[in-house]
Amino acid sequence: MSSKTKIVVLRMKEIIYTAIFLGLGILLVLLLIIMFRPKKDAPVSSEVLYIPGIYTSTLTLGSQEINVEVSVDADRINAITMTPLTDSVETMYPLIAPSLSLLAEQICSAQSTADLSWPEESHYTSQVLVQAIQHALDKAAVR
Repeated sequence: MSSKTKIVVLRMKEIIYTAIFLGLGILLVLLLIIMFRPKKDAPVSSEVLYIPGIYTSTLTLGSQEINVEVSVDADRINAITMTPLTDSVETMYPLIAPSLSLLAEQICSAQSTADLSWPEESHYTSQVLVQAIQHALDKAAVR
């Protein structure tokens, strides 16, 4: 009758290292699960109105051409500017810069070219600018 008893000696250092590596492995698996699990779709704004970008429309004033630039996001109008607005254009057409700034402020706050108001002395200038802005917005619109 021979008994084959084996004695296994484990050092405390080996047990601690094994526990640490096991804990790090579990932490890594949990981190990967959290990072790559399917996410719920974030609520999208009500409607996509525009293709994001900067859209231009050209105005011809005398012999000069001016671009009216409209910057849009998917659902809002961000800014309206004119380029190149040289000193000669500002001198020859003094109502164009104030009219555009007034219209741009109203359009960006209302997000529409409808129901705009302008001073009587810049009636025709404002109409031409609104047409150019609407033309640029038509280019940006999702069809």
